[in-house]
Amino acid sequence: MYDSDRHFATTYQNAPREFAFHATTRAEFESWQSAFRPRLRQLLGLDNLARDLADHTPTAEQRAVEDKGDYLLETWHLWTEPTVPLPFYLLRPKNTTGKLPLVLTPHGHNHPHIYAGITHNDAEAKSAQEGERDIAVQAVREGYLAIAPTTRAFGETRVKGDIDKNAVHSCRTQLMHGVLVGRTPIGERVWDMSRLIDWAIETQDVDASKIAMTGNSGGGTVTLFAAACDTRISVAVPSCYFCTFVGSIGTIHHCDCNYVPGILRLGEMYDVAGLIAPRPFCAINGQDDRIFPIEHVREAYERLKRVYAVAGVEDDCRLHVGEGGHRYYKAGSWGFIAEHFGG
Repeated sequence: MYDSDRHFATTYQNAPREFAFHATTRAEFESWQSAFRPRLRQLLGLDNLARDLADHTPTAEQRAVEDKGDYLLETWHLWTEPTVPLPFYLLRPKNTTGKLPLVLTPHGHNHPHIYAGITHNDAEAKSAQEGERDIAVQAVREGYLAIAPTTRAFGETRVKGDIDKNAVHSCRTQLMHGVLVGRTPIGERVWDMSRLIDWAIETQDVDASKIAMTGNSGGGTVTLFAAACDTRISVAVPSCYFCTFVGSIGTIHHCDCNYVPGILRLGEMYDVAGLIAPRPFCAINGQDDRIFPIEHVREAYERLKRVYAVAGVEDDCRLHVGEGGHRYYKAGSWGFIAEHFGG
């Protein structure tokens, strides 16, 4: 009889991984990265995005400013495509001088405003408090300029039908339309993060050598892939995402937006994360996270440490495990970021 679990496991095992990490010297590591990163960008659809949007110059418009006491909360839109006015919050610390480090905090499968400390009901307030999800507020209170972007297919970038029925996201619709033209949801979200970095460097008083990204769940996904593709991100702290593809999205039901056609023919998640080296990387995970199982997290971490060891920076690869489930654990982020920002 047909055994689907056995079949899928066999297909994963049989898929050749072109960029599985086998380097033993720094020169081999650098050669591996220089060959792998362009192929990853191509698979995500970033090359297609770059070609399709070659004549587009993103512009931004500020919509509102609110004084929150110790910081300013600004509401903006950035046209990352001519048809995509991407909403984002900019949290600006008060009483600071000089160039500021920048922290981007992409969110997961919840509402964008929660990361900016905005809640509309008791359930959102409870989720934000118990899961430490006001990540952009945490960042600005560390003294950083913080951008809390809308993840594409959420908030104002949902399709009208999902907005009308108050669905949280339009990820499947985003995937289906994107596949037809050689895009992926992850690729579009990475594109948006890079355009936000462009804008911040060009228009804000940002220290371009100190750019961090951290987000939970889907925000961890964006963090890992964006840092793998955009080397301007100097510190990456994905939360409740880093694992193995096979042990997480290949085994357990996840949102459609997680899937990149053919990714396992390039490498496993730890290989993708290896493109972040030698830049500092800290994975945050929950001991009891049921959708990113901790045994596969630890397996991925041991493999990633080999990449960092060959790169000569083994101590810059870390794992913080929180005593709980699928949520953010701020104890794993701000000390690590400050250490590598030199603060």
